[in-house]
Amino acid sequence: MRKVIVTMFMTMDGVLQAPGGADEDTSNGFEWGGWSFPYGDDLTDQQLAKIMSEPYDLLLGRRTYEIFAAYWPYHADNPIGEMFNRIQKYVVATTPVDLSWKHSTLISENVVDALKQLKSAEGPALLVHGSSRLVQTLLAERLIDELHMWIHPITLGKGKQLFQEGTRPQQWKLVETVVGDKGMIIASYVPDGEVQTASIPDGELNEAEIARREKHAKA
Repeated sequence: MRKVIVTMFMTMDGVLQAPGGADEDTSNGFEWGGWSFPYGDDLTDQQLAKIMSEPYDLLLGRRTYEIFAAYWPYHADNPIGEMFNRIQKYVVATTPVDLSWKHSTLISENVVDALKQLKSAEGPALLVHGSSRLVQTLLAERLIDELHMWIHPITLGKGKQLFQEGTRPQQWKLVETVVGDKGMIIASYVPDGEVQTASIPDGELNEAEIARREKHAKA
């Protein structure tokens, strides 16, 4: 069975729209495209290289696929470009898309079943970049095995969000944290079962907890 690995650039307030360029996604009047560029450094580059060091295919939504297809076929001399051009690309789209980029396969019907079949098949990991609508489906169906959240020290107040209404309740386990020199936090999570809840029974609060609650009440 393949792993589905999601790498998501996002702001502190959860916005993931158009991190890579001014014209990447201007829907709903979004005007801050390219917001991620000031925060990269050698450490974060090394972390991205680590995620991409194992064999993988790409699993992308239509918009992200079209952005990649317009750039990487013409940059095959770049190590990432060489890899992207050589591996399989699976694009999830319900509207027409140009599949002239070599080794591209369309997923357009019975999407959830097709994704489950793709995940259960033999092969390398499926690496997801961007693809905000696709990620919503992956979250809703609990198909994500690793979630790498690249949290940038910026808030935008509006834009497409990572976690939307389709997200199902579940726990995640933090397995790695990397802090870049420019304030970016890369937090890596794996699924950790169902949500666990608890409360302290009346009469069992210790003195330290009572003092803490009183302090917050007065703040």
